[in-house]
Amino acid sequence: MTPNDLPEIFRDHNPLEDKMLQVIDNEGNIISGELMPQLDDNTIIDAYQKMLYERTADEMAISFQRQGRMYTYTPNLGQEAIHIAAGMNIRKEDWLVPAFREMGTLLAKGVTMKEMFLFYNGNEHGSSFQNAHHVLPIAISIGTQLQHATGIGYSVKYRKKDETVFTFIGDGGTSEGDFSEALNFAGVWQVPVIFTVQNNQYAISVPVKAQTNSVNLAVKSVAFGIPGIKVDGNDFFAMYLAYQTASEYARSGRGAVLIEALTYRLGAHTTSDDPTKYRKKEEEELWGLTDPLVRLKRYMERSGIWQIDEETLKDTYRQEIEQQFLDAEKSKTYPLDDVFAYMYTDMPDELRRQKAEYEQFLSWKETRE
Repeated sequence: MTPNDLPEIFRDHNPLEDKMLQVIDNEGNIISGELMPQLDDNTIIDAYQKMLYERTADEMAISFQRQGRMYTYTPNLGQEAIHIAAGMNIRKEDWLVPAFREMGTLLAKGVTMKEMFLFYNGNEHGSSFQNAHHVLPIAISIGTQLQHATGIGYSVKYRKKDETVFTFIGDGGTSEGDFSEALNFAGVWQVPVIFTVQNNQYAISVPVKAQTNSVNLAVKSVAFGIPGIKVDGNDFFAMYLAYQTASEYARSGRGAVLIEALTYRLGAHTTSDDPTKYRKKEEEELWGLTDPLVRLKRYMERSGIWQIDEETLKDTYRQEIEQQFLDAEKSKTYPLDDVFAYMYTDMPDELRRQKAEYEQFLSWKETRE
């Protein structure tokens, strides 16, 4: 890879110099007009509506979990611009290899909220994705999905298919060996994989400054000989341009790309987490000023294209999402023995305890209904 092989925005935003791609500021003002992607008004409106849908579904999922109707859930709050920008650039024939915080991109590929609700209710049918083409199941184990993505990319290149692989990981995952191994082979093999690091500042409670001594996370691409770029992850237009450019690069046969999306997890790591234990309210409020939905809405208002009755739209979304949750809640679970009975000849005491606890939960749930 030489500088001349790089797309212009990658040359102009060298991660070694800690430059960040940004198109609009927090107030919705265009600060880099020459970088504004060519999107018509309807496409921008559609992007906002998709971001609003993801946020509404996310809020409702947290509520369902708090009601005891769903298990541990991983919120997406504050990271919607990344997911929707990726979803608007990923094609049906492309592959999505997710981590566990990419709701909007999963929706773009055809995964339903019902399937996601099934997954977070411990129902394995929630990973079958009946109408989603080329989507791998949600990966909870940190980093394991990246090697799958590189392997799929190798297969795509070997079979000379017009397909690109999109895969995601958090900032904490960059410390896993899987991250380095996957990017190393992606660079060696020059496979069409777009790696996204969602740098939301915390790996559960560990801040990114305790995760790496690198100037940023995009710079990690340099060692593997692939293009890397740091992008304002809360700027929809910057993320759209990054994915558009990365897709063109990967599809041209030139190899993999690493995108660091600088964002902030506005909510908890999961519904089992309490972020007040490790970060300050002042920090959350400061990052709240970068909210991706607020920024895009302000741009639309300044541009005269805001025409959304937001509350009415959210009510429509809520009704649809609640129905999908009810459908998931009423779905028959697979036999309990499928979970507990077939791993060991003699079930260990700890597994017996877990089974008894789960049976108690099911009994409580039936009584509640």
